[in-house]
Amino acid sequence: MTNQESNTESLGRTPLYSTGVELKARFTSFGGWEMPVQYSGITQEHQAVRNTAGMFDISHMGKFTLQGKNVISQLQNLVPSDLSRLQTGQAQYTVLLNPQGGIIDDIIIYYQGTDNAGIEKLVIIVNAATTDKDKSWILKHLDTDTIEFQDLSRDKVLIAVQGPTATKQLQSLVTADLSPIKAFGHLETTIFGEPAFLARTGYTGEDGFEVMVDPEVGIKLWQSLYNIGIVPCGLGCRDTLRLEAAMALYGQDIDDTTTPLEAGLGWLVHLDTKGNFIGRTVLEQQKTEGVQRKLVGLQTQARNIARHGYPVLSSGQVVGEVSSGTLSLTLGYPIALAYVPTQLATVKQQLEVEIRGKAYPTIVVKRPFYRSKNRLTN
Repeated sequence: MTNQESNTESLGRTPLYSTGVELKARFTSFGGWEMPVQYSGITQEHQAVRNTAGMFDISHMGKFTLQGKNVISQLQNLVPSDLSRLQTGQAQYTVLLNPQGGIIDDIIIYYQGTDNAGIEKLVIIVNAATTDKDKSWILKHLDTDTIEFQDLSRDKVLIAVQGPTATKQLQSLVTADLSPIKAFGHLETTIFGEPAFLARTGYTGEDGFEVMVDPEVGIKLWQSLYNIGIVPCGLGCRDTLRLEAAMALYGQDIDDTTTPLEAGLGWLVHLDTKGNFIGRTVLEQQKTEGVQRKLVGLQTQARNIARHGYPVLSSGQVVGEVSSGTLSLTLGYPIALAYVPTQLATVKQQLEVEIRGKAYPTIVVKRPFYRSKNRLTN
């Protein structure tokens, strides 16, 4: 057995793995999982999500449920966002912070409400590669005597259905009416008579839902979505879609050395409306004094694609580094995210990127690079 075969066998496989094999998907290693990178092709899949609908197996992502008294108040200490504002059926995209204000992970907290006994219930979805780290961090800071924590990461299928026609097509398979659900709204309903958790969230910049169900239901749902014409999509186009929407990728655009204020996620930081939380002191200082660097959007000309790790230059000197870059399949030109000094982070600032040893002109542009007219706002 070769090392490559051994490494592949050690990777996790989602319950939908066999459907990818049947559709002749190309697989890649991602976050400890063997995942489809593409089915019919990245360009075709990307265009399907932008124009009609595509579906993604995202079962590799971490899935936690928490219930108990004062769950929200205990989680308040772990994030810079004010969770007390959440109403039943609403969700908050936010970040777990370390004491230095660095981002442990970006997560979504779905608040499912409080029962008559005062028991709060919620779902947290985290990144695949950070699932174990997040679980340990959360449990370390919660009172596990009063809160029941369940890790459903390997017990549930998660399917993202994204695109302008996604909701309409998904509706044909779902009992509940999806039309009243706002962006970041969610509900519990049934699919094929079985329990299902649906959230109007995604990672593509398009409207759509993410559906969490048991494995047997997930396999049936995937096949049913395929039968009504929804295009299977892999991680390749998921990356090009999220980058056009300027959505951060953990481990590249954000990590435990970047703060939300540096990463352009200041809208998640609610210093005025909540009390103490881990990392608050650092963020308060950055808010007062300003940050030394900022994450910006870059646009280069022709087909000169600035990839992850490429140097950013100003007057011939290295001033920053590209965190993500690709050829925008929607816009037709190369785009990138990069950290640069704050004084160089203004829109229309002229810079250069070094690509294979040669410097090419680039310009700082507004984010997102692409904003879908179909995407809902909450």
